[in-house]
Amino acid sequence: MTKFTESTTTGKKFATQQITVSLTLDEAQSLDNYCQQTGKAAIDVIQELIRKLPVA
Repeated sequence: MTKFTESTTTGKKFATQQITVSLTLDEAQSLDNYCQQTGKAAIDVIQELIRKLPVA
């Protein structure tokens, strides 16, 4: 069963779902390096990549 949490940001409500992602050491290092280079948080990078996925 999926558990959703409602959040409110600037008057807009949206549901969120927390997930756990297992990464290899190389993948984690690549993500960390990218975050350091861009100044972005890992969650922001992951969310951006998910939003770019093609929808079938």
